[in-house]
Amino acid sequence: MFLHKINDDLSLKLIELSDGERVFQLTDHSRSYLREWLPWLDFTMKLEDTLEFIKICLTGYAEKKSLNAVILFKGEIVGVAGYNNINLSNKTAYIGYWLGEEYQGNGIMTEVAKALTHYAFNELNLNKVEIRAAAGNKKSRSIPERLNFVNEGCIRQAEWLYDHYVDHVVYGMLAEEWYEKNLL
Repeated sequence: MFLHKINDDLSLKLIELSDGERVFQLTDHSRSYLREWLPWLDFTMKLEDTLEFIKICLTGYAEKKSLNAVILFKGEIVGVAGYNNINLSNKTAYIGYWLGEEYQGNGIMTEVAKALTHYAFNELNLNKVEIRAAAGNKKSRSIPERLNFVNEGCIRQAEWLYDHYVDHVVYGMLAEEWYEKNLL
């Protein structure tokens, strides 16, 4: 099982079926807030939908194609983050994340993204980490920018978001850049 301690208050733990109720409650409680930028909220209407998502996550982890974890802040699940996709042949991981509305503004996600990037390079021996965010999603975009990821460009109309397309800004970090910029 994956368990990664970031600091005294913050950890990542492989998502499990037993986390389903809390993850669904957190999703449901933050639904209108999360819906602005995440396309899956209308497909997560009941606990069973979250449990199906967790099963897909566990299959991806077993096949070494993804790693989705719950974010534990002071022992409580406050969001989900991880590698939505791990491309071993290209040695690239794609980070995705979301945080319950009431936990925003505490620096949690920046620390989580930093830890996932570091883990990708040091434990998984990958060469590149990407983070994609909707062009208008300033909060999400600020995370890779704070971590000195390189803005690699914009993918036009990359995602259908309920009733309109949004462009995605692609941020990338290479292992060699991470070591230079973060002195790790």
